[in-house]
Amino acid sequence: MITDRYLVGTRLRLRRAERPDIGGCELKLTQKVPADRPGAVQGLITNTYLSEAEYDVLASLLAAVLSKTRFSVPPLGVDVFDGPLEGLVLGEAEFTSDEEALAFVPPPECVAEVTDDVRFTGGRLVGVAQRELLAWLAEYGIRPETPQ
Repeated sequence: MITDRYLVGTRLRLRRAERPDIGGCELKLTQKVPADRPGAVQGLITNTYLSEAEYDVLASLLAAVLSKTRFSVPPLGVDVFDGPLEGLVLGEAEFTSDEEALAFVPPPECVAEVTDDVRFTGGRLVGVAQRELLAWLAEYGIRPETPQ
């Protein structure tokens, strides 16, 4: 389980990631600066790893909260969202170079490619209303399933 707290008025994200593999959790403060060109090219990311006490101090700041479960399906990390975004599933590939990112071809199971769409970043998704999200998805031909 990953809980992201997007600190209001900043480009900062406070993350608590449960890590069963290490028998605890990873706590970090992240700043993401978008790339200066569109596409899969990654911008600048700075991570600061925190103690529980440091995390608690920062968690007291005003923030919008997003929670998800991440599954590793190489080469993707697949996020299954909880709460207001329940039902949304996004896959994200990470690369060690711009060349790898530009050469990536999504797997055939991919329903829509949203890499260039900033609306599908955590910082935007955390504050989106369901109606607005459904409109964004409709632009990709995706509509929610209706129970039968």
